[in-house]
Amino acid sequence: MAKQKLLIGFHAVTARLRQNAAGVSDVYVEASRRDRRMQDFIRMAEGLGVRLHPVDADRLRGMAGTDRHQGVVARAEDVSLALNLDELLDGIEGKPLLLVLDGVTDPHNLGACLRVADGAGAHAVIAPKDRSVGLNATVAKVASGAAETVPYLTVTNLARALRTLQERGIWVIGTDDAAERTIYDVDLTGPVALVMGAEGEGMRRLTRDTCDELVSLPMAGGVESLNVSVASGVSLYEAVRQRRVPARG
Repeated sequence: MAKQKLLIGFHAVTARLRQNAAGVSDVYVEASRRDRRMQDFIRMAEGLGVRLHPVDADRLRGMAGTDRHQGVVARAEDVSLALNLDELLDGIEGKPLLLVLDGVTDPHNLGACLRVADGAGAHAVIAPKDRSVGLNATVAKVASGAAETVPYLTVTNLARALRTLQERGIWVIGTDDAAERTIYDVDLTGPVALVMGAEGEGMRRLTRDTCDELVSLPMAGGVESLNVSVASGVSLYEAVRQRRVPARG
């Protein structure tokens, strides 16, 4: 039997149902909720032939481990969107845009990073196995469905993975508060991997040394740094902006 995981909340469950309803074994919904959002969700799930189980809020709280389940919890196959780095890179059409996270262990931060990666059209999020959080239910809920659409690949050796990206023609750009050039000063129109370190600690030394270039995010106020998901959003969307600028004739 395939390994299963829990999906929590409307966004995460709906995204999986739309992507692969056959991989969802059971959906549990709060029986006391009769609002329009819940009714629309139930009709969609029934139309896809998914098994629905009306349960009370206590049962959902026990399954999700939190009160913030929105009245929906599902059991679904734990599907990997990419098996390894080479498979991931071989499957990318066009110029790669990747987000690399070094030291992000908080599930809320990872979920938010996956969400901005999905919004910006990034092809994948890459992280080291020893300094990252897995795709647990909290990550999936915060990601609002992005955990089902953006490949999240963990690698044994991050520096080696970055060198593999470089060998495949991908420019590896790390973010560092001390860098003289900013994210707005570099060309992000080609194949790019943007590397973010943990908030406060930043990237590890070997990760920093492996990058082709270091850039900073300009900070005009009193705070010294941004949350990693915010920094990821700023950087990814700058790449999106540059790639949409029409070429000058």
